[in-house]
Amino acid sequence: MHYDFSTVEDQDSFNSVPEGQYSCRIAEVRTGQSRDGSERWRFRLEVVDGDYAGRTAAWDSLTWSDRGIFRVKKVLEALGFDVEGEMEIDSQDLMGRRATVVLETEEWEDAISGRRQIRMSVPYLGYAPCGDDGLVAQANGVGAGGGSSEEAERSEGPF
Repeated sequence: MHYDFSTVEDQDSFNSVPEGQYSCRIAEVRTGQSRDGSERWRFRLEVVDGDYAGRTAAWDSLTWSDRGIFRVKKVLEALGFDVEGEMEIDSQDLMGRRATVVLETEEWEDAISGRRQIRMSVPYLGYAPCGDDGLVAQANGVGAGGGSSEEAERSEGPF
């Protein structure tokens, strides 16, 4: 077979499920720091039912900063935590928690390699308690801060 590969654009895709709304559980949690030094919890979302059960849906994160705390509260609430007052929480408390999650395709060009990167991301308000059918409409309205939670962290890879 003969083929001219000079017309094929290089890309890295980290998608294992199509865009949509899924019931997911937190299957892995990693702790670290954001660029501004705030604590950040990265976590892997795994689809729990349907045709894509067991597949990684996306990696997302919560940044414990003044700018990120509204989203932290909304995500924890969707995961079933009581966020009405003070609470003590550890990153590992997220393990196994479930929520309904909206996944959207995110694309960008890596500044270092020049390769197009493709992955699934969760919109700013893309979480709801399991069984919440109004999630898609809510996720399309951008909340405080706008956009995906970690758009600035792309160079660090999919997780």
